[in-house]
Amino acid sequence: MKVLKKSQERTAEDNRALRDTVTEIIDTVCARGDEALKEYNQRFDGCEREFLRVSRQEIQEAYDQMTEQELEDLKTARGNIEAFAKAQKATMQELSDFSPMPGIFLGHRIIPVQSCCCYVPGGGYPLYSTALMLITPAKVAGVKRICACSPVVKGTNHIHYKTLVAMDLAGVDEIYAVGGAQAIAAFSYGTEEIAPVDMIVGPGNRFVTEAKRQCYGQIGIDFVAGPSEVLVIADGSGSSRIIAADLLAQSEHDPNAKGILVTTDEAFGKAVIRDVEEELKSLKTAGIASRSWETYGEVVVADSLEEAVAMTNEYAPEHLELNVADPDSLVPKLYNYGSLFIGENTAEVFGDYASGTNHTLPTVKAARYTGGVWVGTFLKTCTHQSMTKEASAKIAPLVSRMAHGEGLEGHALAAERRF
Repeated sequence: MKVLKKSQERTAEDNRALRDTVTEIIDTVCARGDEALKEYNQRFDGCEREFLRVSRQEIQEAYDQMTEQELEDLKTARGNIEAFAKAQKATMQELSDFSPMPGIFLGHRIIPVQSCCCYVPGGGYPLYSTALMLITPAKVAGVKRICACSPVVKGTNHIHYKTLVAMDLAGVDEIYAVGGAQAIAAFSYGTEEIAPVDMIVGPGNRFVTEAKRQCYGQIGIDFVAGPSEVLVIADGSGSSRIIAADLLAQSEHDPNAKGILVTTDEAFGKAVIRDVEEELKSLKTAGIASRSWETYGEVVVADSLEEAVAMTNEYAPEHLELNVADPDSLVPKLYNYGSLFIGENTAEVFGDYASGTNHTLPTVKAARYTGGVWVGTFLKTCTHQSMTKEASAKIAPLVSRMAHGEGLEGHALAAERRF
């Protein structure tokens, strides 16, 4: 292995100040409710809304600002996301009357959570695609009450019009103009205007992430996400300019985003570095992308594709691209990734917006133990069982012996009453 461009190590920063700040925000929202939310709105975004909930009139005004093409694009993207969510849900089957012994009947039901909040970031960019990615699978899952929230455009009283339209098209029930850690607190514990939910999903800044961490248990969450990242495995058979563009697409997200190339061709790796530097000269988001690339961009030459695969499984990237001559041969060997993009034709950004898979994915090695948001995020698999009198009497002595063995006399007695 040879490193052509080394990234700066992400050190574990002292998060005590962040934790304390978020704890204070959560406590304040719990104590003062809507009054606190409005004060935070004014302090952080210059928003002076009287009511946090977005009205139907505001949503209609947002539609009035859309061009026909913009509306059609959102509908097409939503259609693909919905179709894939429905296909995924169809793979999940309820189970009934499975019998491990005569007279014992086991099964499970697949039950949607009753309510959720979809957090849609609205800081640097209006991330209306995230509204589609979160609300659509929740709707397909059958969640009865789907809320969404997003910060307003700074200096205004309104969420970005494209975000509002995307939320509405996806099937949201309630929309609230509030963001940050205070929004997570509100939907976790409730305020006068906002009833609490069972689950909160969606990405956000470090304050939102820390709030989700602290509120987990009171509510369910998808996962704790960090800065975006992409890893590309390449053998030099593809286009260096395409890979450069894909790396920069992630880099422009955030100064802390990470773009990584693992290649078996040293000359190709150097060509990608040159192409990235050339693209940055004209990229409108170069201010962010160049900082991200300079600090966290990485190019590594692996001795073989086998070594490249091993490195990738160790890194567990959020997005993984296979830009090799025979990508299908590598797929079975890869097991730690958020979402996989197979072959040069399959740009990661297609999944970000419109192909149908979800773009809310695990980062910072969380792909070792979880996948991204999908229709199953909003579904619970809950077991049940029933027994005949004869089966109850037959299994009770076994359970009694096991309970006595653990010293749990009450458990044993409950079993013994059945025979």
